[in-house]
Amino acid sequence: MLARILMAAALVAASGAAAAQKPAADPAHDKISMCIGCHGVPGYKTAYPVVYHVPKIGGQSATYIANALKAYRSGQRGHPSMRGVAASLSDADIAVLAAYYGGGK
Repeated sequence: MLARILMAAALVAASGAAAAQKPAADPAHDKISMCIGCHGVPGYKTAYPVVYHVPKIGGQSATYIANALKAYRSGQRGHPSMRGVAASLSDADIAVLAAYYGGGK
């Protein structure tokens, strides 16, 4: 019985140490990965608000990507899904996304 208690305590301690060593989430990676679901699928089409081809963004000009995201965020561009995504982005997020996808990803 004592051996089981000691083993359980050791497992709890080990799992706590592993959790403490887990790297912090990378917010930039989260922002980058949210684009892949639509823009990273060759030939992808979506059905909202109408069926249309989703453009590939990897390799676009970083300036174009940043300007497009800012236009969605401000409402100058009207696609509902992209407006929702862009509304959640800060200027720093937009800079990271533009640099990443403008680099050909």
